[in-house]
Amino acid sequence: MLRNALEPWHLLILVTVVVLIFGSKKLPDTARALGKSMRILKSETRAMKDDGTSDEPRSEPEPQPAPRPVPGPGPGPRPGDGDDQVPTQGR
Repeated sequence: MLRNALEPWHLLILVTVVVLIFGSKKLPDTARALGKSMRILKSETRAMKDDGTSDEPRSEPEPQPAPRPVPGPGPGPRPGDGDDQVPTQGR
């Protein structure tokens, strides 16, 4: 089906249509803009490939050891020990 899809006379018709649409004065500017866009696209796709297949190991921060607890004073009175008792006066 697509064996002879693009023959020389197809190219001639295509060039004629492009010149009629854009005009001969705007054609160089259009080609320049198209080339610039293609370079940008090419560099961006190359950058995306490089991001995924980097040879350098990623610099991940080394895990730091957890801080040790500082020893404090010994255990004190626990909440609720004797707080709920009301002192009684001698009878």
